[in-house]
Amino acid sequence: MTRFELNILGCGSATCTTRHMPSCQVLNVRDRLMMIDCGEGAQLSMRHMRLKFSRLNHIFVSHLHGDHCFGLPGLLSTLALTGRTGTVTVHIFKDGAEWLRRTMDRFCGDRPFRLEYNVIGTQRAVVYEDSGVVVTAFPLQHRVPCVGFRIDEKPKLRHIVPEALAEHGVPRHAINGLRQGLDWTAPDGHVVACELLTTPPDPSRSYAYCSDTRPSERVLQAIEGVDWLYHEATYGDECERQAHNRYHSTAREAARAAREAGAGNLIIGHYSSRYDDVTPLLEQARQEFASTMLADERLTVDLNTDLPRAN
Repeated sequence: MTRFELNILGCGSATCTTRHMPSCQVLNVRDRLMMIDCGEGAQLSMRHMRLKFSRLNHIFVSHLHGDHCFGLPGLLSTLALTGRTGTVTVHIFKDGAEWLRRTMDRFCGDRPFRLEYNVIGTQRAVVYEDSGVVVTAFPLQHRVPCVGFRIDEKPKLRHIVPEALAEHGVPRHAINGLRQGLDWTAPDGHVVACELLTTPPDPSRSYAYCSDTRPSERVLQAIEGVDWLYHEATYGDECERQAHNRYHSTAREAARAAREAGAGNLIIGHYSSRYDDVTPLLEQARQEFASTMLADERLTVDLNTDLPRAN
């Protein structure tokens, strides 16, 4: 099973507290790290969770509110001080790219790595793709331009059965084609079906991140059928009007979004500083969608698994 893990570095909202850090997550995809949002303290949280700076190559920023991006200059400066080389790409809105470029050129102009900016917009679009995953940005409904991100694993390769290869005399150079689902043709023209030489691939998984947003039909379309969903749940039922006025969601609304989109599992976070105890938010969410869990700092979630189903 290939690694597909979510690391929660921060799950609080705009006001700092002693309980929660600002928004930041790191996805570990086959030992390559991708950060989603970068609130203050992100670099310290990475050290606490023993996430290697050297493996972080992409940072995706949902919107230009400070609790989602003020950690960027510090993190990138630390990468420079530790001698990081290669390329780091920040996927961010145009205004954010201009702000970050000016800041980094002023305080960290002589850096050993290449800092690139992929300017994104609010339209639904693929913003990054490699051999393993596709990252799609989609519009959220917030007070400023804001997007969520959906990460879909590409179809995986089949598993080779060594004993079957030996039995049929299959040479090593045929393995790559077999893993891609191709049959093998022997020198005498005899065809051996791929299914006899391999087992099915591991299922491809998906994860979606909805940072700051009011309930939206467009969001439901973008997250349809996702295996794991992180959805902001800034407030509880008692603050529903306040949530809507501030373009946020309640825990119950986050759970309804998961249910209506056919998501497999839900993580709620982005808690308001008013809550010393977020257990009521979990209880409200589970009334709508049982497979819900709370985000918390230093939590690691294996996205290849599912939450236990309620009886």
